Amino acid sequence: MRRFRLAAILALAAAAPGHAQPIASADEYKTCLILAKTKPESGWEEALAWQSLGGGEAARHCAAVALIGLGKYGEAATRLETLANESVREDAVRAEMLAQAAQAWLLLGKLPRADAALRSAERLQPGSPELMLDRAVVLAQAKNYREASDVLSRLLLAQPNRVEALALRASALRYLDDMLGALDDVEKALKLDPDYPDALLERGILRRLKGEDAGAREDWLRAIRVLPDSPVADTARLNLERMDVKVK
Repeated sequence: MRRFRLAAILALAAAAPGHAQPIASADEYKTCLILAKTKPESGWEEALAWQSLGGGEAARHCAAVALIGLGKYGEAATRLETLANESVREDAVRAEMLAQAAQAWLLLGKLPRADAALRSAERLQPGSPELMLDRAVVLAQAKNYREASDVLSRLLLAQPNRVEALALRASALRYLDDMLGALDDVEKALKLDPDYPDALLERGILRRLKGEDAGAREDWLRAIRVLPDSPVADTARLNLERMDVKVK
């Protein structure tokens, strides 16, 4: 769901006013967070060592991010929420921590907890397109398609060319039986990015529902070619298999 937007975190962290805990340098913060995401075991060890040397809040944040990569979602989410509540940093940094907590709750399947974390994040950063997109993902996962569509509509007022939002709203509208609206959104998404896998998958589904099997096949095969090792590709393959089953 979330892509750990390091640049915003680091810029704000470096600019935060001094308090009891030492403020980490941007380079240290960046290095630890990248390690926590790409090599969580090493990131965890680095964060613990850094914390023992006075890394403070930044080291605690790095450790919590590493726990997500280690599959300890509940502990990671709890740490991130606690850290966000105790943090003396800017609201945008605290909101990012809560969004990462929501990601961990989502991975754990705790959708109400994920939604609550994102609501708290949005109170810190009202109108953030990134947080709205994250929350729409959670709402869609919870099959709350109407609210997901409403959140995405607000996002698209601010960013009308946001491809991820268009593709996700298309899916939500399909579940709400608004096929024309869904097709309009997915066509807009693919005009902006012809190789966006989620939009290709969604248009294939819409074409299949209309009986346009050749078009559906074309979209699903293209989604597989674009991103072969992904959940989107797996779903496209499953749809192709189902379409090719002959009913006797």
